[in-house]
Amino acid sequence: MSTSLPDRDLASEFPFLTAEHDAFRLQVRERLAECVLPHADAWEERRRVGAEGWKALGAAGLLEIGHTGEDFLRSAVLLEELGGSGYAGIRAAVGVHAYMALSYLLMFGSAEQRAAHLPPAYRGERVTALAISEPDAGSDLRDLRTYAAPRGDGENAGFLLDGHKSYVANGTGAGLLVVLARTRLPAPGSGPERGLTGASMLLVDAESPGITRRPQPMLGWRSADLATITFEGVELPADAVLGRRDRALTQLMRALDFERLVAGLLAVGGARHTLRLVDAHVRSRRIKGVPLGTHQSVRHRLGELYGEFDMVRRYAYHAAWLHTRGRLDTRTASVLKLRATELALSAAQACSQLHGAQGYLEDSAAARVHRDATAGTIAAGASELMRDMIYEAH
Repeated sequence: MSTSLPDRDLASEFPFLTAEHDAFRLQVRERLAECVLPHADAWEERRRVGAEGWKALGAAGLLEIGHTGEDFLRSAVLLEELGGSGYAGIRAAVGVHAYMALSYLLMFGSAEQRAAHLPPAYRGERVTALAISEPDAGSDLRDLRTYAAPRGDGENAGFLLDGHKSYVANGTGAGLLVVLARTRLPAPGSGPERGLTGASMLLVDAESPGITRRPQPMLGWRSADLATITFEGVELPADAVLGRRDRALTQLMRALDFERLVAGLLAVGGARHTLRLVDAHVRSRRIKGVPLGTHQSVRHRLGELYGEFDMVRRYAYHAAWLHTRGRLDTRTASVLKLRATELALSAAQACSQLHGAQGYLEDSAAARVHRDATAGTIAAGASELMRDMIYEAH
């Protein structure tokens, strides 16, 4: 049997990609093999990417690939390869730092904010985290409680930040937090329909007095450094606001589509890794004297997954191309995020089951991809929310 997921030239698969993208893919694989894979198991055990890993990624130039225009096609290649590393906690940590959190700075930050924060982030010297979700406000942010109280009137007034954030990737190790908070309280008596009126995106130095960070261990994504963060009377200057004050809703509508594009591309890489893992297993594992992959039920199950992978991967790169043209919409981003993460989970379930008892060992690769794939269907918008958004977009 020949391999079912061979590497094909990107330039031959997608008309908008070139031989340069193929060369870049090889470069990314080499860099990941050098500075990520040798340390991945140790980072999983420590539950965070090591400082040396961040700096190595920065030195390799992998933390500053473009977010917009034609340069994002290189990012799409990087994100698929990062997802294909087999360690979703690492891909989540890097994706949040280099794409999701920094996207707010790139889209809405002032020249001064970008000059102060982007260079150390690109070098991997200062990790960023995105603090949006709360215990009672995750996929639905209408019950947002974190509040940055203005400390005076006028544009130069600072804030006092109080609140609690959960499920923050890079939470304990980040030096810079991008925080969603209310900067104007809703009118008395208003209910959840108030939405995010009066909320802002804020830049917060993670070492500021009044901040408490605690690890929040998860079943999967173990190297993503997930944490809870509590803010108690944290003093913020007026220029902590990203973009215009009280405009977080508008910013989130734009940024969340990009986050779902990133999550979808990462999940495509994760699905590819998982399918190759199970493909190798069913070719080598023998049942009744023949390879497991010769049994029709196994072939049909994996054949469906391979076919779904081909479609989802092509859709992912189409979505990336739309983004380079400024044409990515909520429906496309939601479809990609839903189908890519659900495919990764289906592939992981098949991988775990077809590995038998070995797939249930805690330290096995099959168990790891199963744990990690489940998290992908929750983070950056749960699958149920994606289905609602797709329905509403029709």
